Amino acid sequence: VQLQASGGGLVQAGGSLRLSCAASGRSFRSHTAAWFRQTPGKEREFVAAIDMSGRSTDYADSVKGRFTISRDNAKNTLFLQMNSLKSEDTAIYYCAAQSYGLGNRARTSYGYWGKGTQVTVSS
Repeated sequence: VQLQASGGGLVQAGGSLRLSCAASGRSFRSHTAAWFRQTPGKEREFVAAIDMSGRSTDYADSVKGRFTISRDNAKNTLFLQMNSLKSEDTAIYYCAAQSYGLGNRARTSYGYWGKGTQVTVSS
């Protein structure tokens, strides 16, 4: 699976952004997909994941209630709707995929990664 994230940018605190991740190659619909983020000097952290069908999701506590992960398997695309953005959401966001189910948030579980997209939230 090849992944390419887009949609990042500069937004004021309280604003919204929608990230997209276009997938190609091996069947995207047979993979669990996720978003991670990373800031300088810190490890890449889990943000949200969605199962193959799109019916089950998992969120980090820090984004629960503000971010929504979704997917369109017909279009091989993963999304992350980010609302009520805070300065601490500033990071490079990466999309990822793995062929196992939800429940494992470790980045080492994900074998497919896209290049990141920068999200900057100004306070």
